[in-house]
Formats: sequence, C-alpha cells, structure tokens
Amino acid sequence: MDVPLPHLDRPFDYLVPDTLDADARPGVRVKVRFAGQLVDGWLLERVAESAHPKLAYLEKVVSPVPVLAPEVAALARAVADRYAGSLADVLRLAVPPRHARVEKDVTATDTADTDDTPGEVADPTPVDPRGWRDYPAGPALLRALTAGRAPRAVWSALPGEDWADRYADAVAATVAGGRGAVVVVADARDLDRLDAALTAVLGPGRHACLSAAAGPARRYRAFLAARRGDVPVVIGTRAAMFAPVERLGLVAVWDDGDDLHAEPRAPYPHAREVLLTRAQLGGTAALVGGYARTAEAQLLVETGWAREVAADRATVRARMPAIAPTGDDPHLARDPGAATARLPSLAWTTARDALRADLPVLVQVPRRGYLPSVACAECRAPARCPHCAGPLGLPSADGVPACRWCGRVAAAYACPECGGRRLRASVTGARRTAEELGRAFPGVPVRTSGREEVLAAVPAGAGLVIATPGAEPVAEGGYGGVLLLDSWALLTRADLRAGEEALRRWLAAAALARPGPAGGRVVVVADGALAPVQALLRWDSAWFATRELAERRELGFPPAVRMASVTGVADAVADLLAGTRLPDGAEVLGPVPADEGRERMLVRVPRARAAALAGALHAAAGQRSARKAADPVRLQIDPLSLF
Repeated sequence: MDVPLPHLDRPFDYLVPDTLDADARPGVRVKVRFAGQLVDGWLLERVAESAHPKLAYLEKVVSPVPVLAPEVAALARAVADRYAGSLADVLRLAVPPRHARVEKDVTATDTADTDDTPGEVADPTPVDPRGWRDYPAGPALLRALTAGRAPRAVWSALPGEDWADRYADAVAATVAGGRGAVVVVADARDLDRLDAALTAVLGPGRHACLSAAAGPARRYRAFLAARRGDVPVVIGTRAAMFAPVERLGLVAVWDDGDDLHAEPRAPYPHAREVLLTRAQLGGTAALVGGYARTAEAQLLVETGWAREVAADRATVRARMPAIAPTGDDPHLARDPGAATARLPSLAWTTARDALRADLPVLVQVPRRGYLPSVACAECRAPARCPHCAGPLGLPSADGVPACRWCGRVAAAYACPECGGRRLRASVTGARRTAEELGRAFPGVPVRTSGREEVLAAVPAGAGLVIATPGAEPVAEGGYGGVLLLDSWALLTRADLRAGEEALRRWLAAAALARPGPAGGRVVVVADGALAPVQALLRWDSAWFATRELAERRELGFPPAVRMASVTGVADAVADLLAGTRLPDGAEVLGPVPADEGRERMLVRVPRARAAALAGALHAAAGQRSARKAADPVRLQIDPLSLF
C-alpha cells in the first residue's frame, strides 16, 4: 500500500473479484480499503491461497497497465532495506505519477496496430573500439559487453575525453549483444550530451530519456516505452535509476561524486548505490566513470568488485594541459603577493597569453552572484541582517545590501561592532568576477554561466567565460587557459568530502582545456603542497582516492564503515535510539546540533553489520509510528554530509 508508515511496510492480502480478474495483473496500480479509507497500492503477486482466513476485496484497478516490473519491485525492496526505508517510499521514486492521457494514447496505438508480428529492428552499427584504445582495458570491456558477459569497471576518463561518446560505445556494445542498458547522469546538460551521442551511434528511436525536468507527460511516455520494451536503452538523471529495461545488461553512472545523484526524498538513496545493487541482483555489467574518482569507487576496486580502467601515465601526460599552482615557493619568490591575491600574476599572465593567441579562457568561481558576502570595511566584522542575523550580500555594483535569508533590504546598515557604514567584499561572486575581468581585458567578450543561465558551449576565439562549478561550457577546440579561483572556498568547508569535491570540480574544468603541447594551461590559486592540488597537478585522482579511503578507514568514516544519521528533536531521537536493538559493534556518536533547533546522532558499524543496523533502525521507526509518536525522526544511511 502507498502508506509510508514504517510499521505497515509489508504486503497485505486481498481477494480479487471476478469483475477485476482480467485487469488485476502483477504490477498494476490498485485501490484498496484499509482502516476505513481507500488507499492506493500496487498489486505485487497473484496467488491461489492466503494464510489469512478473512480478506477484503480489491476496490478498483486504477489502470490495467502493469507499470511495476517484477525486477524493479525486487530492487525497490532491496533499496528500502539498504536505506532503512519503506517500500512505498522507494516505489514512489521508481514509478513516475500516472498520466491518464498518455496511457490512453498508448492503449489506442496498441489497438490500432493489428499486425502481431514484431517488426525487424536494424542492428546498430558495429562498435568501433578506437575511442577506448587509450585505456589498456578498454577494448576488452567492449568485447565483454558484446559477448553478453558482466564486467564491472571503474573508469578514470582522460583530460579532454568525450565521455558521452565512450558511454555510447559501451551502450552500443551491450545492445549488440542483445541486451539493454540504463545510464544515469547528474544534470540536464550531461543528459543532452549523452542523448546526442547515443542518437549518433544507435540511431533515433532506440533509447528513451527519463528526467523529472521533462514534465509529467513526456516522462511518463518515456517510462512506458521502456516498460513495454519499445526501446532497449534508458538514460536520464537520477529518475532513471529504477527504469524498467528488458534483458538489462549494463548499468552505468557518470560522475558519481556529484551531489545531484543523491535523492533528497526518503529514504534518500544514491544513484550509484541503487545501480550497483541492481547489478548485484541481476548479474549485469556495471560502469562507474568520471574525471575524478570517489572513495566509494576506489573501494569497489580495492575489494575486487570492479576492475580499474585507466590510461597509462605516458598517455595521461600527453593529453593533460600544463597545470601550475600559485602558492608554491618558486611562484611566491617571483610574486610575493600571490599568497593573498585573488588573481595572482601567474593567473593574469595565463589569461593574457591565451587571449592574445585567440583562445578562450575559462574562469571557475565557486560562488555565484555579485558579492554574496560582505563585511564592515572598518573592522572586517561579517555584515549580518538586523532582523534575522542572516548574511548580507550585494546584488550588483549599484545595489543596496540585502539579506540572503529573509530578503530584507538593509540600506541604512551600520556595523554593530564599530558603527561603520562602509562595506567591503568578503566573498566575490561570478558576476563581480566577470565585471572585474571585463575591465582588465577591455574589448574581450565576457560570458557568464551559472544558475541564471547555463551555457552548453561557447565558440572558438578569444573570450572570457566566468562559470560556477558544474556550469562550465564546452569550448570549440578547447580552452587555452583555465583559472581556478577562490580554492579556499572549496577546501575549507567543514565537510568530510571537501578535498574530494574540490578535486572533482577542478578536474571537470581542467578537462575542458587543450592539451599542454597545444597551448592548454591551467592555473589553480592554491598551495601546491595540498593533497588535492597534488592530485590535480599529476592528474591522478586514483592516488587521491586511495589516500582518502585509507584515511577514512583509519578514522572510521564511510565508505570504510556504514554510518546512520538520526535527526530530530532531542526527545524523539533519544526515544528512537532507546527502542533500537543495535547490532554488536555499534558505536553511537553525538549529539551534534542540526538545523531548526534539532539535533543529530550518528551510529557507526562495520560494513558487515550494515544490514543489521538498517533493519534495527527501521524496526524502531515502525514501533514509533505504531504508537503514533508525535515528533518525526529522519533516518539517513551514509548521508553525503555528516557535519
């Protein structure tokens, strides 16, 4: 039943009346009467008998279309158990809301088609392995997919690699072997690139795109096409991780470190983990790829669950741009102000030389806006809203300070510490950076790419592109210079994944530069001795992931261990943990403050006890819901943010 209460997270038996016998097939949506009310549900299975002597009847079959595939139902149950959630919550993520008009159109099409002979589908173009030859294990991966085997790979993409084409090759090899594929990407830009690449390789109409941004009708139509077996391949954002595909042979995810892969709704599954669970249950191939490598992907390699697919060092050096930091000793000797300057002389010179060579320059700025954070010009105290204590920011050069939390304007702001009325920048945003660089390089076109408008591509030729992380457009022929500014904003975050995330964003931007022999240069405004900077300089994310995983093992952090977060008001958290039969070896940490006056407790167990921990927390949540506890508690297994 579509009831998210943990204590009702189990199947219920109902009788099927004769009038609904033909339509009541496994996988259809139904309505049943429960506790005096009509509730939605899913018909999971038809059996001849029940252990319960007295049963009610199904009230209605909402639609005769069996939208829930058996393998997806099994996957949803496994995901619910993995994340201490309810099956109803996972099914809500797995199957998009019904769109009656789309269903009617599909049914009408089936009725109009009187030819029961399946049409002949042309074989796709044979897969050319040349794109994977820079990776010693690449051609073998394609051969295994074509042969119907189930290889599992963690792929480290080379700088300048067209990852969408390589994924299209892997999908085409899988289809050539008579099987289907599911590929998940982080956002709409990546989806558009992969869509174009697959259309070029497979031809039009051979794959479906699943994305919540497509709208209810288009998303449901694509879902039905996959469920009916009309297409062998489904690609999409995290909405596609549960996509039904016949004879599934490959699951793949690109850039698994992107936080957009984490579902913000209960039970908060991660697309990578869902796809790996799917590969484990179905015995399918798995491909985890990116310019950077996460600690989770490194764990797959070190445990032998997956094989590493990476280029040799000579190939990496030939393909990577020339990368230099501004905080090492030689540069500080030439430019003593580089340690504190936002745009040191090395970065400025790199941009100038690239523009003189008629090449575009990419500038990555971690913060959007104009001046998203300001401080008193006299005493440097952070400027706060007098009403809610939120941070003040400036929207433009001639704007007035306004609160970023409540939106109130603070035109007459006076510093409570010293009474000063002048403000200075403490954090510079993308728009202000574009304004400053436009003045520094007059006559050069300046483009911005960020939240308001994300550019997919920019033309060749001299030009400045100011982009926030994840919004960097592709330049025709590659960028001549890439400047990575404000590294402290990424590296100093109070987050377990701060270094990993900084490296991921830097590599994604640096991968858009030309190779070093062709004039590509990257400047990172950071100390070259830092581990993430070292990994960038050598283009060796595997080394950093190995180091990161080793440190997390030593400190007892995911993915080396399994950790659960329990968040709510103090009494509710204590109540749930008091009723939880924690497995042996469990360690309770906290409490630590959370938002809105709540607190968070962390429970840590060895990976071997992960299933026991999730089951115990789910059972305790069921006890609380059964007795109608007033205050809710949020359970998260291995959340992205622990602090």
